[in-house]
Amino acid sequence: MKAEIHPELVESVITCVCGATHKTLAIRPEMRVDICGKCHPFYTGQQARFIDAAGRVESFRRRYKLTEENK
Repeated sequence: MKAEIHPELVESVITCVCGATHKTLAIRPEMRVDICGKCHPFYTGQQARFIDAAGRVESFRRRYKLTEENK
């Protein structure tokens, strides 16, 4: 690696809006994120079901002549 071109790594604290903190190495001493592994629905198992907004699913099914049996 070439000298003098790489940023210096420092110990960093990453803070989520849910309050979880993680320590890692980065070029910034602290970072804030909106979502992490502790509050993301995929990891917590609280995935929301798809909500049909304004009949979009039904219009798609009518357009392509799909029914519940054709799944």
